[in-house]
Amino acid sequence: MTNNDILKKLRIALNLKDTDIIEILKLAGFEISKAELSALFRKEDHKNYKECGDQILRRFLNGLIIRNRGKMETRGQPWDMDV
Repeated sequence: MTNNDILKKLRIALNLKDTDIIEILKLAGFEISKAELSALFRKEDHKNYKECGDQILRRFLNGLIIRNRGKMETRGQPWDMDV
């Protein structure tokens, strides 16, 4: 399974639109245009197909974490709790 397939499956499973994915990547500090994003979802034999690199997928997953849990600094750490 390629990174492109994983990204497609996550987009469908989480019911994300292109603008949602762009915002998630921005949260992780990665800028991408709509055209670049659509190239990731094309078929491999299409002339504008672009392979999704490890960095894009990693940033997308990190952006999802930030979107759902918040930034690391704002979350409490288990070792910071008073016992």
